[in-house]
Amino acid sequence: MKDGRKRANIKSGIEVNIVLKEDQDTGLLTWGVVRDILTNSKSHPHGIKVRLMSREVGRVKEILS
Repeated sequence: MKDGRKRANIKSGIEVNIVLKEDQDTGLLTWGVVRDILTNSKSHPHGIKVRLMSREVGRVKEILS
């Protein structure tokens, strides 16, 4: 499985599971399709921040496609 902490692994249109800001305590994952990549750096220790097609924003925990 590709690493959600590396920006190079994430492209617009792929399916991912993210953790929303309000779910960081519980680790609850939200499924969606990437619309925009919001993190500018090459990597981030907690996952690359993305906006989903549903407009939800969170950090990538799993790359599904």
